[in-house]
Amino acid sequence: MANTITVTVPHNLGVETAKKRLAARIEALQREYVDKVAKSDVTWAGDVATIHVAALGQTATAQMTVLADMVRIEVQLPWLLAKLSGALQGFISQNANDVLRISSNKS
Repeated sequence: MANTITVTVPHNLGVETAKKRLAARIEALQREYVDKVAKSDVTWAGDVATIHVAALGQTATAQMTVLADMVRIEVQLPWLLAKLSGALQGFISQNANDVLRISSNKS
C-alpha cells in the first residue's frame, strides 16, 4: 500500500521567483544524491513539477505545485519506502522552507 506525504510551505516570493529557487534546489539535490539514487527526473508543466526518484528498487513520485503564496508538495511513496515518510517529510519541509526564505540571496 502506498503512502502519501503532503507538505505546504507559505511564501511571498511570487510564482516565478519561487519556481526558480525550487528548481535550483532540486538540481543541487540531484547532484548531491547522484550516487544514492538509481534515477531522478523532473518535468515542469507550467507551475507544476512532477518528480520521479528511483532508489532501492522502488520509485517515489512527487508533484510540486507553486502558487503565488505557497508551495504544495505531494509525495507518493511505495509501501516499501513508507517507513521513511516521517524523515522524508521533515527533509522536504526543511529544504522548501530554506529555499523560500526571503532573506535567501538566491533569486
